[in-house]
This record gives sequence, structure tokens and C-alpha cells, in this order.
Amino acid sequence: MEARGSEERGMRNDEGLYEEEDEESPSERLIVVGICAMVKKSRSKPMTQIMERLCKFEYITVVIFPEEVILSEPVEKWPLCDCLISFHSKGFPLDKAVSYAKLRNPLLINDLNTQYFIQDRREVYRILQQEGVDLPRYVVLNRDPDRPEECNLVEGEDQVEVNGEVFPKPFVEKPVSAEDHNVYIYYPTSAGGGSQRLFRKIGSRSSVYSPETTVRKTGSYIYEEFMPTDGTDVKVYTVGPDYAHAEARKSPALDGKVERDSEGKEIRYPVMLTAMEKLVARKVCLAFKQTVCGFDLLRANGHSFVCDVNGFSFVKNSMKYYDDCAKVLGNMIMRELAPQFHIPWSIPMEAEDIPIVPTTSGTMMELRCVIAVIRHGDRTPKQKMKMEVRNPLFFDLFEKYGGYKSGKLKLKKPKQLQEVLDIARQLLVDIGQHTDCEIEEKKSKLEQLKTVLEMYGHFSGINRKVQLTYLPNGQLKASSEEEDSERDGPSLLLVLKWGGELTPAGRVQAEELGRAFRCMYPGGQGDYAGFPGCGLLRLHSTYRHDLKIYASDEGRVQMTAAAFAKGLLALEGELTPILVQMVKSANMNGLLDSDSDSLTDCQQRVKAHLHEIMQRERDFTEEDYEKLAPTDSSSLMNSMKLIGNPVKTCDLVYALIQSLTRQIRRKLEDPKSANLQLYHSETLELMLQRWSKLERDFRTKSGRYDISKIPDIYDCIKYDSQHNASLGLEDTLDLFRLSRALADIIIPQEYGITKPEKLDIASAYCLPLMKKIQLDLQRTHEDEAVNKLHPLYSRGVMSPGRHVRTRLYFTSESHVHSLLNIFRYGGLLSEEKDEQWRQAMDYLGAVSELNYMTQIVIMLYEDNNKDPSSEERFHVELHFSPGVKGAEDEEKAPMGFGFRPASSENNAKQTDPGSLEDLSQDEPDRAAPSEPISILKKSPLIRSRKTGSMEVLSESSSTSSSRGSSYRLFPSCSHQSPEIKTSGLGFEGCSMVPSIYPLETLHNSLSLKQVDEFLTTVCEDVGDTHSRTLKSLSALFESQSQTSMDIYSQSETMAAAPAPPRATQPHTDRPLCYISSPSSTVSSAGPSSPLADPLLCFPLSE
Repeated sequence: MEARGSEERGMRNDEGLYEEEDEESPSERLIVVGICAMVKKSRSKPMTQIMERLCKFEYITVVIFPEEVILSEPVEKWPLCDCLISFHSKGFPLDKAVSYAKLRNPLLINDLNTQYFIQDRREVYRILQQEGVDLPRYVVLNRDPDRPEECNLVEGEDQVEVNGEVFPKPFVEKPVSAEDHNVYIYYPTSAGGGSQRLFRKIGSRSSVYSPETTVRKTGSYIYEEFMPTDGTDVKVYTVGPDYAHAEARKSPALDGKVERDSEGKEIRYPVMLTAMEKLVARKVCLAFKQTVCGFDLLRANGHSFVCDVNGFSFVKNSMKYYDDCAKVLGNMIMRELAPQFHIPWSIPMEAEDIPIVPTTSGTMMELRCVIAVIRHGDRTPKQKMKMEVRNPLFFDLFEKYGGYKSGKLKLKKPKQLQEVLDIARQLLVDIGQHTDCEIEEKKSKLEQLKTVLEMYGHFSGINRKVQLTYLPNGQLKASSEEEDSERDGPSLLLVLKWGGELTPAGRVQAEELGRAFRCMYPGGQGDYAGFPGCGLLRLHSTYRHDLKIYASDEGRVQMTAAAFAKGLLALEGELTPILVQMVKSANMNGLLDSDSDSLTDCQQRVKAHLHEIMQRERDFTEEDYEKLAPTDSSSLMNSMKLIGNPVKTCDLVYALIQSLTRQIRRKLEDPKSANLQLYHSETLELMLQRWSKLERDFRTKSGRYDISKIPDIYDCIKYDSQHNASLGLEDTLDLFRLSRALADIIIPQEYGITKPEKLDIASAYCLPLMKKIQLDLQRTHEDEAVNKLHPLYSRGVMSPGRHVRTRLYFTSESHVHSLLNIFRYGGLLSEEKDEQWRQAMDYLGAVSELNYMTQIVIMLYEDNNKDPSSEERFHVELHFSPGVKGAEDEEKAPMGFGFRPASSENNAKQTDPGSLEDLSQDEPDRAAPSEPISILKKSPLIRSRKTGSMEVLSESSSTSSSRGSSYRLFPSCSHQSPEIKTSGLGFEGCSMVPSIYPLETLHNSLSLKQVDEFLTTVCEDVGDTHSRTLKSLSALFESQSQTSMDIYSQSETMAAAPAPPRATQPHTDRPLCYISSPSSTVSSAGPSSPLADPLLCFPLSE
């Protein structure tokens, strides 16, 4: 904006300027904003949307200058205005606009004189260079139009020399006129030569390949180095120096095909700018004096380069941007002009500019950090097949991808899976030509391998993977699945995993939770469509939100993270681009991943112990209760009471599974139902395969039950009860209840039975994550440069050095169980001394399942009135939600104490029947995922008696119960209800989406020092425990014969090739360094066990 003091504008002769208007008293005057541009621009959708919002300001009115007036009339006859938005485009008389500005002296949003410079690429680069903005290496070739041959250009086969500067191909040739979009890129002969010719979009093309290799011989050009980006260009849109919206599009240089969505609009991907890029945006906006300004960034080799400045430019198709842009412009105009016209207006102290919130103790504190660990959303059942392979083709593949380095190999990429499929096909052909019965035994496994890899007709890499583990002496017979007799010599254990994909329901859950999450940020409950702004969203766009999203390398986890980000930041469009641009793959030696086939020694013991107790054909005894539930978890004891005799319950479950497979077979034989399409494109045939495999594997040939299959049985029946209820299968509810009761014992206890076991196993999974959380909390209050504005540029920005750090970690069940166990049993607080913690522990003990979308949330606040060194300066809150509601949770749901309850309530409030919403008033989820967000329209925040509850974000509806309406994360729905077809969720055959439990506060008056010391102690104890374990294991191995050593190293879960067993290796030999990088740069083998080394280093910006 052109900055002018009031004395420069002087006292305006209002009567003179507004001769045609009725005389108004100064206090009634409206500020007139004039739009002076070509009609194609002034009547465009973005301009219309933004101007409509601008008119919501009480004292602002907008006048659009007609194009014929601009072109034909002298400036004296142009409409009058106090503030002018005027910009050049093809055919626009910029000279006349400059004359008008001199005549009327309005406030200019975009300076007019610098718009001459923007039309010349040489001037643009000169100004950028003056400002110290990074540019690609370039040189200008000026030609005299009359003597074009007289220029300093020497062309070689694979390079060009201009003014003595050499540019090897590939290089870029740009006309000096910014209005000329015919930019050429020349390729080296080694890549096939020729050139790519870029032009203004015509239909669905923006460039075309040409075999022409020689540069143009007439006209003046800029020659510059070609920057190797990842195939995307970043377009940045500023609204003033403190706001920038960024999005990426497919680079036009890639193949020239413009990617368009179903509505025909070019697909743009959301992008987050780095701190340096935000500084560049500020520099560009101020240097060119263009409040509204678009420019292009190239991200290459770890740097960002500006390659073009476009001047006045709006984002297309983003409601959030329209809201923000109008708000920023309106405030800017009012700030400059309101005092002059005696308009009673003061710049609002934006609640979201400085995120200040009242704490539960009544003091005002500033939110500084939000850390959340979140389980992925609803998924299809996970399936797994194991087979031992010895064919040389598999060993060749193992060696090709470096499997011998760690003894393990993960194959996920389409090319790798294709190679496995080719081997399976080859071996099946070979088997067809021989009758060797030993190979014959493998035939069914090879056929299943082939069938699964051929599913969908293509590899997405996200829904299937093959793991190979080296077994130096072949495999011990482990389960009913492995019936082969043992053989000498090394072999490979091939584990094929498929299924486990995020469902449409899971996507909706994650996106809705993302939206609800906004409410934890100050201002997030505001009116979405207008004013005031929406806290987090504006905080994010105005650079004061330092957000990083991490996900493990599982496809379902990554897509959950992307859907959550879409909801959190009000992004638009498909999930894949959001995933690519915004989610960091954190398969960094166990930060969020765990190698589930590598169990620690403690886990082996726990599993064996569980197996032993659950195989006893008698009712659970008092002794069994002590052995299985030493922590007195109420949910665990309830499940044991329900089961009574574990073997009889397993008999019953087995019989119910047999009944289920019989019913599915009958439906398959019935022509009416044989071709039924089930949820998420599954067929009855595939459903039968799922259940038949469980039927085979659950009961071994000896008649004993494999209890490790219980979680899979519960997984499948939970899925079918929710998504395939319309099949009308009998006895599913009984199977659901019984398998759930069994799973409620098996699943949490697999992570340890006693407190020491729970901590030991938890630390094996969670040590890197805990260290990372500790760093996140520490760095928030240290002085650092992350996402802050440079001090030179922070004038006029409220609290410019302040930012809110958000770290979101999306992971699987194992990490969520483990992290919660560390907080519960690691000694954070004493239940005897702290009443709130005792209540929280009782509540957690009553939670039976950590379902999809379980959240553990840590929030850090700063009290700026306290001494910086005081323990009271930083305040930590710990919150938890058990995620998605189960099918029958209405009656059994444990009572929590609300989200951020006031301290005084804690004593007075016992089990309040109003603390959970009235679940009898359930409604199906009506929000289509593709609809614009309508949840945040102007509606007062209605609270239930659960003060400050996170039960927010659904419109106050007529179904509110008599005790006053309460806000929920989602409307709830019954699993047993019939499926919605094309309405409702917008998915064909999409079942109801269950709602998610609101966050419950576990503790809200911790100091940062307390939490920091707790994390330090836990991490140190883990290191000590592991070194003690390793010493005892070493001693154990030394005292045993070599035979038992071989057996140990053969065991499927602890295998490592050809090195000695993991347990005998010194634990500190392998320092791990966590560096944020795309998954492709990380070894596919991953860690050899979830046991991670305590020596970690994270990059500071993480």
C-alpha cells in the first residue's frame, strides 16, 4: 500500500469532491471503495465474493467503475472514491489511472506507478535483487529490434553463452515483457533434446513439446538456470505484508496438461510456507507497493527462488481466503480513513492475533503449544498371510533390495510388488509342470499370494505390502498356518499384508475431528463465513502458527493425517495432494512406526503368559484376577466377569464364526444375493475368504485356540456390524459382544500385564516419540526463529514474536496404548496426593478400548505476568478421548469430568449424569464430506453443564435434551441402522459414521517443569531398564548351549541376518538421528525392533 501521512492527503474538500451527493454530516459519511479495472477482472468471481464481504463493514461501500467509462471518458468524469483498488491487465489504460490518482488523491491499495515495473521482467528481477530475494542465476540479453544479429550470444549444442555467462541445458528463455507468456525451456541432448514451449493456458494445455533445439533469434530475453522442482510451482498471494496464502499447482513445464477438477477448475494443492518464504512474501509486497500481490516460487535444492511477480492477483475458489482477504482489506481501509471521516471505529484487538485464553484458575494465559497423538480412523480389516520360502528367486530379490543389511525387507512400491507377483506366477507355472508333493504343499499359499497381489488390477502401494525376514536355519513351526515340516538351511519368512485401508467413514471421522480441533484454539468458534475471524485459520495464514503433521508410513495413518489437516485448516479438494504437501512421513527409526513382527523379550513373555491363562478350561479364579488384572482396571475385570470360562467362550465364538461362514455361503449360492456389493467395494466372496481364514486359524488341529487371532476376529465383526449390517446375518451381535469381551482382555494386556511390564513394552514403542514431545515442549519457550517475523519487518504486527506450535502425530494402536501407559504408570502424579489424577485414573481404568481416532492431547500455556524463571510461568494440561463410540457404548460409557473443567468443580462434581450427552437422541451424520463447512455459522456456543466441554460443533438442534442442549463433536448414530446409499454421506453404500467421544481433561494444573522432569526420568529409566535386560539376556545366552542360541535366533520375531541375535548387541552401538524427510529417502527395512536407541537428535525446526 502506498503509505502516506494524513498531512500529505491534507484536509479534503468533501463538498467539492462530492458535489453530486446529498450533504451528509461527517459522522454519516460512508467510505467509498472504487474498483477501477477491466470488466473481466472487476466482475470476476473472486472480486465479487471479496467485495460482498467487504460491504459487511458498516461504513464501507463499493463502487465499480464501468469499463466504457474507464476507456472512453476523461478521468474528471470517473466516479469518486476515497480508496482505490486499481490494477493493470491487458487493454487497461494505466496512464489514465495514474492521472486519476493524482487528481483525486485516494488511498491506494496497490500503488500504480510500480505497476509499470511489473510489466517488465528485467525491472522485476532488479527490484527483487535489491531486496535480497533469492533468484535463479540469470542474465539479460537486450537486442536492438533494428539490428537483432548484433548481440552477445554464442550458442553451442548443449549450452548458450550470454554476455560471457554460460548456461548449460536445461535453461529457461523468458521474453522481457511480462505480458508475453511464451517462455521456452531447452533440454540437453542426453535427455532427448528439444524444448518445452509454455504459453497462457488454452483449454487444458499450458505447454507443448517441440523438437526445436535452437534459441530464438529476435527479441530481448532473460536466460536463467532451470530449477529442478518436484513438478510443482508454488503460487503465493499476499494481502498486505502480514498475510499470505500459498498453493501449489502442477508445473506447466511437466507435460503441459492442466490438471482440472470435476468442475473444470485447475487443481491447486495447499502449501505451507517456511519462515523464510513468509519473509520473502513480506519483502515482495512492500518492495512493489502492492497490498494484493501474487508471485511465483520455485522450491529447489532446499531453497526457494522467486521467478515471477504478477501484481494484483486473487486466489480462486477458496472461501477462507475470501473471508480473510475482505477482513484484512476492510481493517486496513478503516484504520487509514476512519479517523479522517470521524467514523467511530477502532481497530479490533483481534482475539486470534494473540491467542489468549482464560485458564481454569481464572488467570489469562497465552496458548503456546498443542501436541496431539492420534490413532488413525476407521479401516477395513487387516489381513495377513505367512509362508516360508526357499526358492532362489526370492533370495535374489532379498539381495537386490539390500535385505541382508538388517535381515529384513519391506516391499511396498508398485515395481517391487510386481516383481513378487512375477515370481509367484513363475513358480505356479513350474508347479503345474511337476508333481513334486513338497512344492505342492506351497501351491495354495502361492495362489493366495498371486490373488492378493492381483486385486484391484493395479498397485497403489498403500494397501498391500510384503515383508521378508531372513531365517538362518529355517523356521520353527509357529502356528496352525505353518504346517510344513522343518528343513535345514536358511530360508525367508514371507509375510503378505493387505487390507487395513482407511474407509470413507474413517475419512469423514478424521476431517470432522480436524474441524472440531480448531475450537481448542482461541477464536476458533467464531463465525466461519464472516467476522470475527476463525482463530486458528487466521493464525495459520498470518504466519503465527508453526504446524507440523507427522504420520507413520502406513497408508491408513497417512490418509487420516491428510483428512484431519483438510478439516483443521479448511482446505479444499482431494486428500492425495494434501498428503504430499503437508504430511511428513515419520518412519524415522520408530518415531511413529513399529515393526509389529519384532517383539521385545518382555512382549514374548507377556503373550505366552496370556496364552497360558486363556487356555484353562475353568472359570477365572481369584488368582487369575490377580495375575491378569494386577492394576485393578475396572474395564478388564468387567470383561473377565462376562467371559467366566475363557475356553468355553472361545468354543462359543468358534461356533458363531462357523455359523457366520455357513450363512455367507448360503447367500453366495442364492442368485438374488450372490452379486451383492458390500461396503467399500467388497464382495461376498472376499468376505467369505476373510471369515474362513479366521475359522481355520483360530482353532488349531490340536483343538487349542490361538488367542492371538482374537483381535482379528473382533476387528472383522466390528467392521461387519457397522458397515455390512444390511446383510441381515444372524448372531452377529452375540459374536460382537463375546469377541469384544475377549479382545478387551487380550489387546490392552498384550502391552503388559503388570506396571513394570507395561512401562517396559511402552518404552520400546514410544521412547523416540516421548523425546520428541519433550523437545516440542522445551523449544516452544526457547527463543528461536521458527515461523516468527523478522524483527525488521514486525512493526505494526501485534505480538510478532509469538507463535503457537502445533505438532500432530498420527499413528497406530500400539503407540497410543504405549504412550497412555507411560502417563498412567510412569509416576507423573500420585493418586493418593492428587484427587484430580485419581479421578482421571479411575476414568481411564473404565475405558475398555482405545478405538479409532483416540487422542492424547498436551496443551502448553504461558502466563506473561509471571517471572520467566518461575515454575508458574508455564502451565500444562493433559487431555484424552477414547475415540470413536462403539456399537453398545451408550450404556457402558465411563463418565469423564469434561474438557478443561474449572478447578473449583473438581471437588463438587461427582458422577454427573449430565457430563455425557444424552445418547438416546442420536442422529445419523448428515454432513457430506464434500460440502462447504457449515458447522461454524453464527450460532452461540451452547454449553452443557459440563463446563467448557469440547462437545462442540454441531448445530444446536431440536433434539436437545431437557437438560439444555450440548455441543458434540459429531451427532451420534447407531451401528445397526440401515445404510445410507447416495444421500447423507455422499458415498455409495457408505454406512453411518459413528461419533467420537469428546476430549476429557485428565489434569489441568501441571507445571512445565513437572512434565519435563517426568519425561526425562522416564526416558532415563527406560535406558537403564534396557541395559539391565540386555545384560541379563547376555548372561542367559552365555550359560546356554549353542543349540538354544540357534533356536532363539530362528524365532520369527527376533530374527536378524546374518548378525548375532539383536539382544546380544550392545544397545548404544546404533545412535539414531531423526531427520524429517520423505519416506522414499529412508531405508525400507526400518528398525529391527520397536526397541529404539535413546541417543536421538532432531533438527531444530522440527
